[in-house]
Amino acid sequence: MAEHCSPTFAELATELGFSCEEAGGLAEFRSPFALENWTLPVLELTIVVGAVLALWFAITRLHRHGDPTNLVLWFGATAYLFVIEPPLYFPAAFGIEDHVDTMFAHNVFTVDFLWGRLPLYIVAIYPLMATMAFGLVRMLGVFRRYGTLVGAACVGFVHHAFYEIFDHLGPQLRWWEWSVDNPINQPMFDAVPMGSVVVFAALWPMSLAFCVQYFVGRHVDAGRHFGGVELTWRTLVIGLLASVGTFLLPLPATVIGLAGDTVRGVVYALELAALSVVAVVALVRQWRALRAGAAPVDYVDPFVQRFSAVYLLVFAVLWIASLPAYFGAVDGETANGDPIGNLWYTLACFVVAGLAVLATTTLPRTTPSAPAARTAAVPG
Repeated sequence: MAEHCSPTFAELATELGFSCEEAGGLAEFRSPFALENWTLPVLELTIVVGAVLALWFAITRLHRHGDPTNLVLWFGATAYLFVIEPPLYFPAAFGIEDHVDTMFAHNVFTVDFLWGRLPLYIVAIYPLMATMAFGLVRMLGVFRRYGTLVGAACVGFVHHAFYEIFDHLGPQLRWWEWSVDNPINQPMFDAVPMGSVVVFAALWPMSLAFCVQYFVGRHVDAGRHFGGVELTWRTLVIGLLASVGTFLLPLPATVIGLAGDTVRGVVYALELAALSVVAVVALVRQWRALRAGAAPVDYVDPFVQRFSAVYLLVFAVLWIASLPAYFGAVDGETANGDPIGNLWYTLACFVVAGLAVLATTTLPRTTPSAPAARTAAVPG
Protein backbone atom coordinates (compact mmCIF):
# COMPACT_ATOMS: atom_id res chain seq x y z
CA MET A 1 0.00 0.00 0.00
CA ALA A 2 3.06 2.24 -0.36
CA GLU A 3 1.42 3.98 -3.34
CA HIS A 4 -1.14 5.44 -0.93
CA CYS A 5 1.45 6.72 1.54
CA SER A 6 1.01 10.42 0.86
CA PRO A 7 3.87 12.59 2.12
CA THR A 8 1.64 14.08 4.82
CA PHE A 9 0.45 10.73 6.14
CA ALA A 10 3.96 9.28 6.02
CA GLU A 11 5.25 12.22 8.06
CA LEU A 12 2.47 11.92 10.64
CA ALA A 13 3.00 8.16 10.91
CA THR A 14 6.72 8.64 11.50
CA GLU A 15 6.02 11.18 14.24
CA LEU A 16 3.66 8.69 15.87
CA GLY A 17 6.32 5.99 15.73
CA PHE A 18 5.33 3.67 12.87
CA SER A 19 6.03 3.38 9.17
CA CYS A 20 3.32 4.04 6.64
CA GLU A 21 4.97 1.76 4.07
CA GLU A 22 5.16 -1.14 6.51
CA ALA A 23 1.62 -0.83 7.88
CA GLY A 24 0.05 -4.22 7.20
CA GLY A 25 -2.96 -5.06 4.95
CA LEU A 26 -6.67 -5.00 5.43
CA ALA A 27 -6.32 -6.15 9.03
CA GLU A 28 -3.36 -6.22 11.39
CA PHE A 29 -2.98 -7.47 14.95
CA ARG A 30 -0.33 -6.68 17.55
CA SER A 31 0.26 -7.16 21.25
CA PRO A 32 -1.40 -4.55 23.49
CA PHE A 33 1.90 -4.43 25.38
CA ALA A 34 3.71 -3.25 22.25
CA LEU A 35 1.73 -0.02 21.80
CA GLU A 36 2.98 3.54 22.23
CA ASN A 37 1.90 3.75 25.88
CA TRP A 38 -0.46 2.09 28.37
CA THR A 39 -3.35 4.46 27.64
CA LEU A 40 -3.87 3.08 24.11
CA PRO A 41 -5.02 -0.42 25.15
CA VAL A 42 -7.12 1.09 27.98
CA LEU A 43 -8.87 3.35 25.48
CA GLU A 44 -9.29 0.52 22.99
CA LEU A 45 -10.71 -1.91 25.56
CA THR A 46 -13.16 0.65 26.97
CA ILE A 47 -14.56 1.69 23.61
CA VAL A 48 -14.71 -1.75 21.99
CA VAL A 49 -16.32 -3.41 25.01
CA GLY A 50 -18.81 -0.54 25.23
CA ALA A 51 -19.75 -0.84 21.56
CA VAL A 52 -20.19 -4.62 21.79
CA LEU A 53 -22.41 -4.24 24.86
CA ALA A 54 -24.39 -1.49 23.15
CA LEU A 55 -25.01 -3.84 20.21
CA TRP A 56 -25.95 -6.70 22.54
CA PHE A 57 -28.49 -4.61 24.45
CA ALA A 58 -29.87 -3.16 21.21
CA ILE A 59 -30.53 -6.69 19.92
CA THR A 60 -31.99 -7.68 23.29
CA ARG A 61 -34.33 -4.69 23.27
CA LEU A 62 -35.52 -5.59 19.78
CA HIS A 63 -36.31 -9.17 20.81
CA ARG A 64 -37.91 -8.31 24.14
CA HIS A 65 -39.77 -5.12 23.31
CA GLY A 66 -39.98 -5.00 19.52
CA ASP A 67 -38.01 -1.74 19.56
CA PRO A 68 -35.34 -1.60 16.82
CA THR A 69 -34.38 2.06 17.38
CA ASN A 70 -31.09 1.38 19.17
CA LEU A 71 -30.13 -1.29 16.66
CA VAL A 72 -30.79 1.04 13.73
CA LEU A 73 -28.84 3.76 15.51
CA TRP A 74 -25.88 1.39 16.03
CA PHE A 75 -25.71 0.24 12.43
CA GLY A 76 -26.63 3.66 11.06
CA ALA A 77 -23.63 5.15 12.86
CA THR A 78 -21.44 2.37 11.49
CA ALA A 79 -22.76 2.93 7.96
CA TYR A 80 -21.99 6.64 8.36
CA LEU A 81 -18.44 5.76 9.40
CA PHE A 82 -17.78 3.77 6.24
CA VAL A 83 -19.21 6.54 4.08
CA ILE A 84 -17.24 9.38 5.64
CA GLU A 85 -13.90 7.92 6.78
CA PRO A 86 -12.30 6.07 3.80
CA PRO A 87 -12.05 9.22 1.61
CA LEU A 88 -10.26 10.94 4.49
CA TYR A 89 -7.75 8.09 4.71
CA PHE A 90 -7.16 7.65 0.98
CA PRO A 91 -7.96 10.93 -0.80
CA ALA A 92 -5.89 9.88 -3.84
CA ALA A 93 -7.87 6.66 -4.26
CA PHE A 94 -11.10 8.70 -4.32
CA GLY A 95 -9.68 11.32 -6.69
CA ILE A 96 -9.93 14.18 -4.21
CA GLU A 97 -6.24 14.60 -3.35
CA ASP A 98 -6.18 18.02 -5.06
CA HIS A 99 -8.87 19.24 -2.65
CA VAL A 100 -8.42 17.20 0.53
CA ASP A 101 -4.98 16.37 1.86
CA THR A 102 -4.49 13.99 4.80
CA MET A 103 -6.12 15.59 7.84
CA PHE A 104 -4.83 13.26 10.55
CA ALA A 105 -3.25 9.91 11.26
CA HIS A 106 -4.27 7.43 13.94
CA ASN A 107 -1.62 5.67 15.92
CA VAL A 108 -1.46 1.88 15.62
CA PHE A 109 -3.51 -0.13 18.12
CA THR A 110 -4.03 -3.80 18.94
CA VAL A 111 -6.35 -4.20 15.94
CA ASP A 112 -6.06 -2.02 12.84
CA PHE A 113 -7.71 -2.04 9.43
CA LEU A 114 -6.93 -0.47 6.06
CA TRP A 115 -3.16 -0.36 6.23
CA GLY A 116 -2.89 1.31 9.60
CA ARG A 117 -5.52 3.95 8.90
CA LEU A 118 -8.51 2.62 10.83
CA PRO A 119 -8.14 1.23 14.39
CA LEU A 120 -10.90 -1.07 15.57
CA TYR A 121 -11.77 1.32 18.39
CA ILE A 122 -12.63 4.03 15.85
CA VAL A 123 -15.12 1.66 14.23
CA ALA A 124 -16.56 1.10 17.72
CA ILE A 125 -16.60 4.68 18.95
CA TYR A 126 -19.15 5.89 16.39
CA PRO A 127 -22.01 3.58 17.48
CA LEU A 128 -21.03 3.72 21.17
CA MET A 129 -21.01 7.52 21.42
CA ALA A 130 -24.23 7.73 19.42
CA THR A 131 -25.91 5.16 21.65
CA MET A 132 -24.95 7.00 24.85
CA ALA A 133 -26.02 10.44 23.65
CA PHE A 134 -29.23 9.28 21.96
CA GLY A 135 -30.18 7.09 24.91
CA LEU A 136 -29.75 9.86 27.49
CA VAL A 137 -31.87 12.28 25.45
CA ARG A 138 -34.50 9.65 24.76
CA MET A 139 -34.78 8.78 28.45
CA LEU A 140 -35.50 12.43 29.19
CA GLY A 141 -38.38 12.34 26.71
CA VAL A 142 -37.17 15.29 24.63
CA PHE A 143 -38.17 13.72 21.31
CA ARG A 144 -41.67 13.09 22.58
CA ARG A 145 -42.22 16.62 23.86
CA TYR A 146 -40.21 18.82 21.48
CA GLY A 147 -40.06 16.78 18.29
CA THR A 148 -37.39 15.29 16.07
CA LEU A 149 -35.33 18.40 15.28
CA VAL A 150 -34.97 19.69 18.84
CA GLY A 151 -34.34 16.17 20.11
CA ALA A 152 -31.59 15.74 17.52
CA ALA A 153 -30.03 19.04 18.62
CA CYS A 154 -29.99 17.74 22.20
CA VAL A 155 -28.27 14.55 21.05
CA GLY A 156 -25.64 16.65 19.29
CA PHE A 157 -25.10 18.70 22.45
CA VAL A 158 -24.75 15.68 24.75
CA HIS A 159 -22.56 13.84 22.25
CA HIS A 160 -20.35 16.93 22.03
CA ALA A 161 -19.72 16.81 25.78
CA PHE A 162 -18.74 13.13 25.77
CA TYR A 163 -16.68 13.43 22.60
CA GLU A 164 -14.64 16.49 23.55
CA ILE A 165 -13.47 14.76 26.74
CA PHE A 166 -11.84 12.28 24.37
CA ASP A 167 -10.96 14.76 21.61
CA HIS A 168 -8.86 17.10 23.75
CA LEU A 169 -6.85 14.26 25.29
CA GLY A 170 -5.97 12.16 22.24
CA PRO A 171 -3.16 14.28 20.70
CA GLN A 172 -1.28 14.54 24.00
CA LEU A 173 -1.36 10.77 24.53
CA ARG A 174 -0.51 10.05 20.89
CA TRP A 175 -3.78 8.36 20.05
CA TRP A 176 -3.66 10.32 16.79
CA GLU A 177 -2.00 13.39 15.30
CA TRP A 178 -3.57 16.23 13.34
CA SER A 179 -1.98 17.78 10.28
CA VAL A 180 -1.91 21.35 11.54
CA ASP A 181 -0.63 22.63 8.18
CA ASN A 182 -3.80 21.43 6.45
CA PRO A 183 -6.05 24.49 5.91
CA ILE A 184 -9.14 22.34 6.51
CA ASN A 185 -7.97 21.87 10.10
CA GLN A 186 -7.80 25.60 10.73
CA PRO A 187 -8.49 27.29 13.00
CA MET A 188 -7.28 25.17 15.89
CA PHE A 189 -8.77 25.22 19.38
CA ASP A 190 -5.55 24.38 21.21
CA ALA A 191 -4.77 20.81 20.03
CA VAL A 192 -8.13 20.27 18.28
CA PRO A 193 -9.40 21.71 14.96
CA MET A 194 -12.61 23.68 15.33
CA GLY A 195 -14.08 21.46 12.64
CA SER A 196 -13.68 18.47 14.94
CA VAL A 197 -15.06 20.39 17.93
CA VAL A 198 -18.21 21.39 16.07
CA VAL A 199 -18.77 19.10 13.08
CA PHE A 200 -17.62 15.72 14.35
CA ALA A 201 -18.52 16.27 17.99
CA ALA A 202 -21.94 17.92 17.58
CA LEU A 203 -23.30 18.24 14.04
CA TRP A 204 -22.81 14.71 12.70
CA PRO A 205 -24.51 13.08 15.73
CA MET A 206 -27.30 15.65 15.40
CA SER A 207 -27.71 14.65 11.75
CA LEU A 208 -27.65 10.95 12.62
CA ALA A 209 -30.13 11.35 15.48
CA PHE A 210 -32.53 13.31 13.28
CA CYS A 211 -32.47 10.60 10.60
CA VAL A 212 -32.87 7.74 13.10
CA GLN A 213 -35.76 9.39 14.87
CA TYR A 214 -37.45 10.51 11.64
CA PHE A 215 -37.21 7.19 9.81
CA VAL A 216 -37.61 4.79 12.74
CA GLY A 217 -37.81 6.20 16.28
CA ARG A 218 -40.98 8.26 15.99
CA HIS A 219 -42.81 5.37 14.33
CA VAL A 220 -41.70 2.95 17.05
CA ASP A 221 -42.88 5.43 19.69
CA ALA A 222 -46.28 5.35 17.98
CA GLY A 223 -46.40 1.54 18.22
CA ARG A 224 -45.40 0.58 14.69
CA HIS A 225 -43.54 -2.69 13.98
CA PHE A 226 -40.93 -2.91 11.21
CA GLY A 227 -39.91 -5.99 9.25
CA GLY A 228 -36.27 -6.95 8.68
CA VAL A 229 -36.08 -5.84 5.05
CA GLU A 230 -37.60 -2.45 5.82
CA LEU A 231 -35.24 -1.91 8.75
CA THR A 232 -32.27 -2.78 6.55
CA TRP A 233 -33.00 -0.23 3.85
CA ARG A 234 -33.96 2.42 6.37
CA THR A 235 -30.65 1.88 8.18
CA LEU A 236 -28.69 2.29 4.94
CA VAL A 237 -30.63 5.43 4.07
CA ILE A 238 -29.97 6.80 7.54
CA GLY A 239 -26.22 6.31 7.12
CA LEU A 240 -26.24 8.05 3.73
CA LEU A 241 -28.51 10.93 4.70
CA ALA A 242 -26.63 11.52 7.95
CA SER A 243 -23.55 12.04 5.77
CA VAL A 244 -25.44 14.60 3.70
CA GLY A 245 -26.54 16.34 6.89
CA THR A 246 -22.93 16.54 8.02
CA PHE A 247 -22.22 18.48 4.83
CA LEU A 248 -25.26 20.75 5.09
CA LEU A 249 -25.22 21.69 8.79
CA PRO A 250 -21.76 23.30 8.80
CA LEU A 251 -22.39 25.15 5.49
CA PRO A 252 -22.56 28.58 7.17
CA ALA A 253 -19.03 28.13 8.50
CA THR A 254 -17.87 26.56 5.24
CA VAL A 255 -19.16 29.41 3.06
CA ILE A 256 -18.63 32.41 5.33
CA GLY A 257 -15.33 30.90 6.42
CA LEU A 258 -13.92 31.51 2.96
CA ALA A 259 -13.18 34.97 4.32
CA GLY A 260 -10.47 33.50 6.56
CA ASP A 261 -9.67 31.09 9.37
CA THR A 262 -10.69 33.49 12.13
CA VAL A 263 -14.07 34.12 10.55
CA ARG A 264 -14.59 30.39 10.08
CA GLY A 265 -13.77 29.76 13.73
CA VAL A 266 -16.21 32.42 14.88
CA VAL A 267 -19.04 31.00 12.75
CA TYR A 268 -18.29 27.49 14.02
CA ALA A 269 -18.47 28.81 17.58
CA LEU A 270 -21.77 30.59 16.87
CA GLU A 271 -23.29 27.42 15.41
CA LEU A 272 -22.24 25.45 18.47
CA ALA A 273 -23.55 28.17 20.79
CA ALA A 274 -26.94 28.22 19.05
CA LEU A 275 -27.24 24.43 19.25
CA SER A 276 -26.20 24.51 22.92
CA VAL A 277 -28.79 27.15 23.89
CA VAL A 278 -31.60 25.17 22.24
CA ALA A 279 -30.44 21.94 23.86
CA VAL A 280 -29.94 23.33 27.38
CA VAL A 281 -33.37 24.96 27.41
CA ALA A 282 -35.10 21.82 26.14
CA LEU A 283 -33.22 19.41 28.41
CA VAL A 284 -33.69 21.47 31.58
CA ARG A 285 -37.38 22.15 30.93
CA GLN A 286 -38.11 18.52 30.16
CA TRP A 287 -36.19 17.27 33.19
CA ARG A 288 -38.15 19.66 35.43
CA ALA A 289 -41.42 18.50 33.86
CA LEU A 290 -40.53 14.87 34.48
CA ARG A 291 -39.47 15.57 38.05
CA ALA A 292 -42.75 17.40 38.69
CA GLY A 293 -44.79 14.54 37.24
CA ALA A 294 -46.11 16.74 34.43
CA ALA A 295 -44.87 14.22 31.85
CA PRO A 296 -44.52 10.43 32.02
CA VAL A 297 -41.21 8.57 32.16
CA ASP A 298 -41.78 5.83 29.60
CA TYR A 299 -38.27 4.85 28.51
CA VAL A 300 -35.32 3.71 30.61
CA ASP A 301 -31.97 2.42 29.33
CA PRO A 302 -29.89 1.03 32.22
CA PHE A 303 -26.98 0.17 29.92
CA VAL A 304 -26.63 3.77 28.75
CA GLN A 305 -26.84 5.08 32.31
CA ARG A 306 -24.23 2.67 33.64
CA PHE A 307 -21.79 2.65 30.76
CA SER A 308 -21.88 6.44 30.42
CA ALA A 309 -20.74 6.59 34.04
CA VAL A 310 -18.01 4.01 33.33
CA TYR A 311 -16.86 6.05 30.33
CA LEU A 312 -16.59 9.20 32.42
CA LEU A 313 -14.72 7.36 35.16
CA VAL A 314 -12.19 5.84 32.74
CA PHE A 315 -11.54 9.17 31.07
CA ALA A 316 -11.22 10.90 34.42
CA VAL A 317 -8.41 8.44 35.23
CA LEU A 318 -6.77 8.99 31.84
CA TRP A 319 -6.95 12.77 32.24
CA ILE A 320 -5.55 12.65 35.78
CA ALA A 321 -2.66 10.48 34.55
CA SER A 322 -1.92 13.05 31.83
CA LEU A 323 -1.94 16.11 34.11
CA PRO A 324 1.76 16.10 35.14
CA ALA A 325 2.84 16.32 31.49
CA TYR A 326 0.00 18.75 30.80
CA PHE A 327 1.04 21.22 33.47
CA GLY A 328 4.68 20.84 32.47
CA ALA A 329 3.89 21.83 28.88
CA VAL A 330 5.58 24.87 27.36
CA ASP A 331 3.95 26.84 24.52
CA GLY A 332 1.22 24.22 24.22
CA GLU A 333 3.52 21.19 23.96
CA THR A 334 4.67 18.63 26.50
CA ALA A 335 8.33 17.76 27.03
CA ASN A 336 7.84 14.97 24.47
CA GLY A 337 6.59 17.47 21.91
CA ASP A 338 2.93 16.44 22.10
CA PRO A 339 0.21 19.13 21.84
CA ILE A 340 -2.15 19.60 24.78
CA GLY A 341 -5.88 20.16 24.66
CA ASN A 342 -7.95 22.63 26.64
CA LEU A 343 -8.36 21.40 30.22
CA TRP A 344 -10.99 23.96 31.21
CA TYR A 345 -13.20 23.20 28.24
CA THR A 346 -12.82 19.51 29.00
CA LEU A 347 -13.86 20.09 32.62
CA ALA A 348 -16.98 21.88 31.38
CA CYS A 349 -17.73 18.89 29.15
CA PHE A 350 -17.28 16.54 32.11
CA VAL A 351 -19.84 18.61 34.01
CA VAL A 352 -22.36 18.59 31.14
CA ALA A 353 -21.95 14.86 30.50
CA GLY A 354 -22.16 14.06 34.21
CA LEU A 355 -25.31 16.15 34.64
CA ALA A 356 -26.91 14.42 31.64
CA VAL A 357 -26.31 11.02 33.23
CA LEU A 358 -27.40 12.23 36.65
CA ALA A 359 -30.59 13.71 35.22
CA THR A 360 -31.72 10.30 33.98
CA THR A 361 -31.07 8.69 37.36
CA THR A 362 -33.15 11.27 39.26
CA LEU A 363 -36.36 10.71 37.32
CA PRO A 364 -39.42 9.42 39.21
CA ARG A 365 -40.60 5.93 38.51
CA THR A 366 -43.96 6.16 36.78
CA THR A 367 -46.24 3.93 34.76
CA PRO A 368 -45.34 4.05 31.05
CA SER A 369 -47.67 5.95 28.75
CA ALA A 370 -49.99 4.04 26.43
CA PRO A 371 -47.82 4.30 23.27
CA ALA A 372 -44.80 2.99 25.17
CA ALA A 373 -46.82 0.14 26.64
CA ARG A 374 -47.99 -0.86 23.17
CA THR A 375 -44.45 -0.73 21.87
CA ALA A 376 -43.22 -3.02 24.64
CA ALA A 377 -45.93 -5.55 23.77
CA VAL A 378 -44.85 -5.94 20.15
CA PRO A 379 -43.20 -9.36 19.70
CA GLY A 380 -39.55 -9.47 18.58
